[in-house]
Amino acid sequence: MAEETRNSVAGQARVESLVQANQIGSVYLHGASESSGQIPYQLPLEIQHFENREGEQARVLRATEDWLDGESVPARALIISISGLTGVGKTTLGFRLARRFKESCPDGALYADLDEGRRDGTADISDVLRQMLRALGVPRDEVERSLTARRRQYLDETRHRRLVVVLDNVRRFEGEAELLMPASAGSAVVLVGPRTPPDLDPGVAVELPLSPLTEDHAVRLLLRIAGDQTPAADPEAVAELARLCAGLPAALRVAGHWVRRHRRRGWARLLAGLTIELQRNGVPETEPVWNATYHDLGGPARTLYRLLAAEPGPAISPQAAVALLGTGEDAAEEALEELEDAGLLDLVPDLDDDRAVRLRMHALVRDHARRRAATDGADGETASGRQRNIFWHLRQAQRADELAAGERMTFAARMLALPGTPDVDFPGKTAALHWLHSERRVLHSCVRVAYDAGLYAESWALCEPLWTHQLDHPGSAADIDSFTIGREAALHAEDVPAAIRMRCQLARPLWESERFAEAGEELKVAVRAAALLASDDDKYRKLFASALEFRGRLQAEQGKWSAAVPDYRHSLRLHQQIENPYGEMLLTYLLGQASAGLGELDRSAEELGIAHTMARELKRERMTARTGFALGRVLLRLGRAAEARQLYEAALDAARERRSLSEQVRVLEALAGLYREERDEDAAERYLAAARALRSRPTGSPPDPSRP
Repeated sequence: MAEETRNSVAGQARVESLVQANQIGSVYLHGASESSGQIPYQLPLEIQHFENREGEQARVLRATEDWLDGESVPARALIISISGLTGVGKTTLGFRLARRFKESCPDGALYADLDEGRRDGTADISDVLRQMLRALGVPRDEVERSLTARRRQYLDETRHRRLVVVLDNVRRFEGEAELLMPASAGSAVVLVGPRTPPDLDPGVAVELPLSPLTEDHAVRLLLRIAGDQTPAADPEAVAELARLCAGLPAALRVAGHWVRRHRRRGWARLLAGLTIELQRNGVPETEPVWNATYHDLGGPARTLYRLLAAEPGPAISPQAAVALLGTGEDAAEEALEELEDAGLLDLVPDLDDDRAVRLRMHALVRDHARRRAATDGADGETASGRQRNIFWHLRQAQRADELAAGERMTFAARMLALPGTPDVDFPGKTAALHWLHSERRVLHSCVRVAYDAGLYAESWALCEPLWTHQLDHPGSAADIDSFTIGREAALHAEDVPAAIRMRCQLARPLWESERFAEAGEELKVAVRAAALLASDDDKYRKLFASALEFRGRLQAEQGKWSAAVPDYRHSLRLHQQIENPYGEMLLTYLLGQASAGLGELDRSAEELGIAHTMARELKRERMTARTGFALGRVLLRLGRAAEARQLYEAALDAARERRSLSEQVRVLEALAGLYREERDEDAAERYLAAARALRSRPTGSPPDPSRP
C-alpha cells in the first residue's frame, strides 16, 4: 500500500494570518485577544481517512504569503474560499484547515451550513447570526431581534476575538457570507461552496478551486477506506474502481465501505459486478457504485434509504427515522446501522445539543436515493413515509409546547401516538424547549411539506408550537414563511379561528422585522373576524381579546402609545367578562406600560401596582418580577427611590433564582442608575461592576459569590 501522506507543520510560522499547506499541523494568527466570554468549538471530529492535496495546499501557502505581504497587519480577516463539484471533498478540507487554527485562534471555532436555513434560494442569515451569538455566550433574551441589529451585535462580539469561522454552502458573498464576517483582522474565515462567489474580492481571499482526486490519490484513499493491505494482487482492478468513482471522495468512501463488506470476493470480481451494473443501467461514472451498495442492503434498509431521500429537513434524528420507516424501533435501528456501515449515512453532531447526533445523507447519496425511490418504491411509499414523519413531529412538538408553555390558547387537535413509534422523553420544561430549538428547521420544513401534500390541518397545527419557540428566538425569516403558510393552510381548511390565530402569530415577526404595514393588515383582518366570532359564541371572546392585544402591541412597538390604549382596554374588558385572571393581569401591565409611555406616571404606578399584586397572587414568578421592575422604574421617575430600590432588589433576587443573566444585568444597571441619582458613586460602581462581570460570564456559569 502506498505510504500515507499526513498533515503536519515543521517549525512554527508566525504571521498575523496563515494557512500552512502541504503538511499542516498548526496555523498561527497573532493579535491581542480580549475575549472573556465562552469559547465555542463547533467543528466535528477529524474524519478517519483523508487524502492530502499537496498541490492545492501549496497554492494556499503561496497565496497567503503574498496576501500578508511580510509582517504587515491585514485590514480584515483572512478568507479562504474552497470551491468545486459536489462530493469533491470541499467541506472536509475546510474543516481540516480550520482545525489547524485551534491553538492560534483561542477564542473558538464557529460553523454554519447556510443551506440548512435556505428557503427558496435565500439563506436565513438572521437565524445564523442568532446561533453564532448564542455560541459566543450572548444570553438568549439579549440577542437583538432585527438583522441589522444582530449584525452590529455580532461585530461587537467578534471585534476582539480571534476566531475561525467555517461557512458551508455559500452561494453569494455580498448579502450572505459578508454579513457573517467577524470584525477581528486576526480571525480566519473558510468559505465552502460550489464556486467562488463572484462578488468576493480576490484581493482579500485565497481562492482554492478543488478538482477530483488524481488517480493515484483516489487509489490511496480507496485502499485506506477498504482496509486492504495487499493492493498489488490486482492493481488494475483497484485503479479501474477508483476511476469509476470519478475521483470524488464521497463516492470513494461508499465504494471503500462496499469493498470492505465483501472483501472475500476479490477486486476483480467486485469490479466485474460494477461493470455489469454500468452496462445494464447505462449510467455514468458513480451510479454503479451507489447501485451496487444499495442492492446489497436488506429490505428494510433499502426502504429507509428511499424514504430518507424525501425527508424535509437537512438532517433527521434517529428517533424520527423510526417514524419514517414505520415498522418499529428494532427494525429502524438495524436499518440505520446497515446504512451507516455501508457509508450511505453519516452521523453528525447536533450543533444545538452536544449530547445528540443527527443523520445526514451526502448530497450525491440523497440524489441517488431519490432515483431509487422513483424506480423501486411501492405505490404510496414516499407519501406514507412523509405523512408518518409529519404526524410524529407534530405530536412531539405539541407535547413539548404543552410542557414548556403550560396551559394556553391553542386550537389544533392533539395528534395521537404512532403505533410502534416511541415518543421523545421530555424530563422537564428545559428539555422540551431545547427539543423545539434543535428541531426548528425540521419543523419549519414540515409546515411547508404538509401544506404541499394537502395536509392543511397539520400544516397550521405545527405553527402553534413554533410560536412558543419564536417567543424565545425572534428574528428568524423562517417564522414569517411558516406562519404565512400556516395562515393559508387554515384558510384552505376553512378553519376561521385557526386563521385568526395564524394572522396574529404572523404579525409579530413582521413587526419585529419593521414591516409594520403588513403586520397591521394581518391584524386588521384578524380583529374583524374575531369580533364576528365573539358576537356568536362566548368561547371565542378570549381569541378576540388576544387579537386586540396584538393590535395594541403593534402600536406600542411603534411608540404610538395613545393608539394602543383603546385596544388594551377593550381586551381587558373581555378578559374580565370571561373571568381570565392571567389575561386581566397581563393587560393591566400593558396599560401601565402605555401610561408610562404617555408620561401619565401616577396612572402608570396605579396600573402597574395592580398588575404586580395580581401576578404575585397568581404565583406567576416571572411576571411578578417583570411587573415589579416596571413599577420600580415608574416610582423612581416619581421620586420614590426607596420604594423603587425595594422592587429592584426583589426583581434581582427573582432573576438570580431563575439564573437569568440578562435580567440580572438589566436590574443591576437600573440599581446603578438609582444610586447614581442619589450621588452614591461607590454603590453605583459596585452594581455596574457586577453587571459587567455577568456580561462577560459564559452562559450557564455558577453565581458569583461576591455579588453585591
